Amino acid sequence: MSSVPGIPSPRPAGAAAPAPAMRASLVELQDQLRGTDAALTRLLSQWQSGAGESGGDFVRVWESREEQARRIYELEYSARTSLCGFQSGANTIAPVPTTLPDGPEEHQSDDTGPPMRKDGNPDASYRIVVDRDFLSEPAALRALDLRVERGHEVRVVDQPLIKLLIVDGGTAMVQLEPGRSLELRPPLVLLAMELFESVWRRSRPYLREDGDLSPTDRRILQLMLSGLTDAATAHQLGTSPRTVQRRVRALMDLAAVTSRVQLGWYAMRNNWV
Repeated sequence: MSSVPGIPSPRPAGAAAPAPAMRASLVELQDQLRGTDAALTRLLSQWQSGAGESGGDFVRVWESREEQARRIYELEYSARTSLCGFQSGANTIAPVPTTLPDGPEEHQSDDTGPPMRKDGNPDASYRIVVDRDFLSEPAALRALDLRVERGHEVRVVDQPLIKLLIVDGGTAMVQLEPGRSLELRPPLVLLAMELFESVWRRSRPYLREDGDLSPTDRRILQLMLSGLTDAATAHQLGTSPRTVQRRVRALMDLAAVTSRVQLGWYAMRNNWV
């Protein structure tokens, strides 16, 4: 296994080896994500084939982009207690810019009724996990910052995620492929909850409020640990690659390390991210 995605894996002379417990934890997370994701996808595929028959009480299939977007919206704003979800990259159902208050309106097939809300559901607590691909999407950081301002809990993992939304622990929407999502009812929704909780426990906070780092430095570290290049990080932050490189160098000096590998491990061990 490589060290931290996007950071060169060889350690320079004198670099401290990662703590064995941390390395074991990362390996376990990778294996668990791959295994649980694959098992859930296989099971959902089996239920999908019978969704119109005996499985109809437990599974509903949503296929068109408009149907999926509308159902996700209905589920979010019908929640009364909690919303748990995975957000991944290349989101064609609800592109990130359309979720921003001043972003473009999402297309509605019937063009009737009021525009879709973008202010979040005030009745529900949010727990959201995003992956590296999501962090590369246009306006991703701005969308996550907005979530944090609203009091949502946001965490990050480096492994790819399936798209998932769980409402009040009783209904789940899982996207198997861009053109097909499944809505799960009990008892199948328990599988989605188990997957979410497993990933949540092993994820890291998007931004921490404690410590002396500036929000910009925390974002740079977050994107670096997620594997984005300096150029991609600069694009997300609206700055130049040279500025990113200067800030990384300053963080290395602050941590008293000599490589980005060491900086990554230092940041995780000391709760910088």
